[in-house]
Amino acid sequence: MSNYSSTIKLFILLLLLGAISLVTNLYIDWLWFKSVSFQEVFSTIIINKVGLYGVLFLITMGLFYVNLWLTKKNVTDDEPRLKMDEERDIIYLEQPEAPWKELFTGKTANYIFLAISIFAAFMVSSVAADNWLVVQQFINRVAVGTVDPIFNKDLGFYFFDLTFYQFIYSTLMMVLVLLLIAVALIYLSNTTTQIIYGDWKKFSFAKGHLAVLIAAIFALKAWGYSLNAYELLFAPSGIVFGATYTDITARLLNYKVMLVLSIIVAIILIATLAVKKLNLVYVSIGAWLAVSIILGGVYPSLLQSLVVQPNEFNKERPYLENAIEFTRQAYGLDKAENIARNVDYNLNINDSKHDSTIKNIRLWDWQPSKTTFKNLQQLRSYYVFNDVDIDRYTIDGEYRQVMLSAREIDQSELPEQAKTWINQKLMYTHGYGVVVSPVTEITTEGFPEFYIKDVPPKFSTDLTISRPEIYFGEKTNEYVIVNTKQKEFDYPMGEQNVFSTYEGEDGVKINSLPRKLMLSWVLKDYKMLLSSDITNDSQILMYRNVVERIRKIAPYLAFDSDPYLVINNEGRIFWMLDAYTYTNKYPYSQPFDSAQNNYLRNAVKITTDAYSGEVNFYVADGSDPIVKTYSKIFPELYKPLDQMPADLQKHIRYPVDMFMIQAEMYTTFHMSDPWVFYNKEDPWIIPNEIVDDKQQKMDPYYINMRLPGEENTEFVLMMPFSPKSRPNMIAWMGARMDGDNYGNMMVYNFPKQETIYGPEQVEARINQNTSIAQQLTLWDQRGVRVYRGNLLVIPVDNSILYIEPIYLQADNSKLPELKRIIAGFGEKLVMEPTLDQALIKLFGEAPGITEPETPDGETPTGGTRPDDVTGESPSQTVQELSSLARDYYDQATEQLKAGNWAGYGENIEKLNDVINRLEALTAAE
Repeated sequence: MSNYSSTIKLFILLLLLGAISLVTNLYIDWLWFKSVSFQEVFSTIIINKVGLYGVLFLITMGLFYVNLWLTKKNVTDDEPRLKMDEERDIIYLEQPEAPWKELFTGKTANYIFLAISIFAAFMVSSVAADNWLVVQQFINRVAVGTVDPIFNKDLGFYFFDLTFYQFIYSTLMMVLVLLLIAVALIYLSNTTTQIIYGDWKKFSFAKGHLAVLIAAIFALKAWGYSLNAYELLFAPSGIVFGATYTDITARLLNYKVMLVLSIIVAIILIATLAVKKLNLVYVSIGAWLAVSIILGGVYPSLLQSLVVQPNEFNKERPYLENAIEFTRQAYGLDKAENIARNVDYNLNINDSKHDSTIKNIRLWDWQPSKTTFKNLQQLRSYYVFNDVDIDRYTIDGEYRQVMLSAREIDQSELPEQAKTWINQKLMYTHGYGVVVSPVTEITTEGFPEFYIKDVPPKFSTDLTISRPEIYFGEKTNEYVIVNTKQKEFDYPMGEQNVFSTYEGEDGVKINSLPRKLMLSWVLKDYKMLLSSDITNDSQILMYRNVVERIRKIAPYLAFDSDPYLVINNEGRIFWMLDAYTYTNKYPYSQPFDSAQNNYLRNAVKITTDAYSGEVNFYVADGSDPIVKTYSKIFPELYKPLDQMPADLQKHIRYPVDMFMIQAEMYTTFHMSDPWVFYNKEDPWIIPNEIVDDKQQKMDPYYINMRLPGEENTEFVLMMPFSPKSRPNMIAWMGARMDGDNYGNMMVYNFPKQETIYGPEQVEARINQNTSIAQQLTLWDQRGVRVYRGNLLVIPVDNSILYIEPIYLQADNSKLPELKRIIAGFGEKLVMEPTLDQALIKLFGEAPGITEPETPDGETPTGGTRPDDVTGESPSQTVQELSSLARDYYDQATEQLKAGNWAGYGENIEKLNDVINRLEALTAAE
């Protein structure tokens, strides 16, 4: 008895500790939501979760307890009796007792039944309570305005109603099945093993009780068949995703027949309570199973084999048309403007309308840029550049494309001896500053130019930052405590460090000892209690990772993989993140992921202040029905996009993740003719390119370009396409994002009868170009690693320009240098030290690009510049060429001694060129 009492006390203590922990966590969560001014969001979530949990708990517990109580009252009514051959009962002088009978019929039975009911209610409500959003979306549902082609229901029915009905159905079915199992086990546990010899056709209360529960299951199953009929619109097994001929002709018929049969079986089961015979029950259930097998399995297979396959296209044509139409709608492809475009090679590169495009050709890729930023601007081991973002700014009056990266702090990179609690929680609390570099400009050493660099920040243009501290970012994964007695490390200044104090009010304040205890419990940090540096005015900054922070507020959204930096007009740093709404209930639409989601909208833009952590949600697509329901559920969370500050609106980007999914879908669903689609006559692919020395699928890329027929240069995200069977380029897709054109998509289609070089062909031509291939091989053999950058396909008027940067990196160094630009136009392919030189070689005249600033008479590699950019003059004599050869040889020797293999290779290449000209000159003489 003592051990039993101790166990009960321990169990109660554990429950109490669990409850205290739960309440404490909820309280700290509420404090955090309050600190970011979203306490109403927290209240909405908690009230709905707790409310749904409570309703399901009470209903389940009530159903279980009533049914279990009925078993106690009537368990003796089902005692088995053996019969002799003459049908006479055997009467026992001492009736054998079932081993569990006393337990379920004695004084403790009510407590046992209550415990079972509570446990079952806990199981059901715990599983189902997370569907509170499904309930709220049903309550706040909106119409889409488009109907499906089979049942003629508005798509809002599938988005909201059907999902809610399926939730109710699955929850009720779970309750009834668990209840049936529990009741059946209790009845079986209260009988002897002689039950196997009993008369199963004889009616008893226990069998009647079970019959009622089974009848309820069949009645519910009838409703399930009606819901399954709608699910045919998302069937994944046919010629297209969605209902096909066999689904509508055979499987839909099966669901209708099984619905009726299920109701009939349920009625028969209930009727047994009156007639008290079970024979008809067995017959009806057997018939139900037989019809299910025949109509649900055999008939669809025969129909598909004998009717559909011999005449598949004609039978499936309407469903093919549905799949094409609704997939294009689901991903916004139906709104893409298709433009037929001829390609010519009469490009006037000097036309002023091309200046902005040429000046913003991206020469720096994000991978080598990240490495270069790390080597040149990391400054301390604990600073990191997690990512490089691409955006556009008006800088010194010019519309420029730039690369940005935040200098965040990574506490895991502190020296081991510096990884103390005070350093990690109180001192090293934030990163500092950003690096901004134009995508086109390079220094004489082959490094990027910097518009913003160093610590404290230095500026070379009118783009500046006034609040360089980064408390919230992509690498800020740990909480910190600010406004303590310990000053925070701000940035290094020579041999000294500069310190600062957080000036924001967006953290959770310590406030009092009880709150400090609760925060210590939740954060599992006892040192917080022992620290004398923490005061009641101190604040804890939690959920500092921008994605984690946003997901904490809106966990039902999907998020883009790349939060990107934005600097506003006041010089404050923000993170901008794209969020998506999605569903797997869009009829006939092809899924884009393993979860069968087949509808996607970039419906929300989210900004986060890198200093204060303030988060704002803006509705970017007001036509999206899902975000409309979210706005009704959380009216205080979502704001119209026009409320976003104008200086941030200018930096809204079309997200790469969304664009990539659309591009993948478009490779198949550009075929709008059902016969072409059925035969897969014109499938496209996203072409491959060579990056570094590996072949990979091209990624979408941002470019500044002037679209045909437009007056101004725009920031555009684009992707070229190739036919599946050929490597040429057949089209390119673009998404606009400046001003009112945001989100507008266009597809430029090239003539199929012409060969427009595709990315794979250009890469092959580079590999096959003798001079280029020899030079790349030469570098590779001399201790220099060649890194081939992204190939850019750049539309300019009616022409196509191809650009690929070449980076060199010494084997003993991790500092890539941009040393060559490969440019292609039409049949010509050149490789030169600068973009300007490459374009001169292609077009014969300079397009007015600003050359990198170099000392007078010095080449980009440190040598003496001859009369023109190539070192060649029409009037050069043998003596002049010999002198030039000696200069290049001397420079190559110096570079070799300095370990600069890239410079060495360049000068050897120039020496070879001079020798070739000497040979030609002497041969002519």
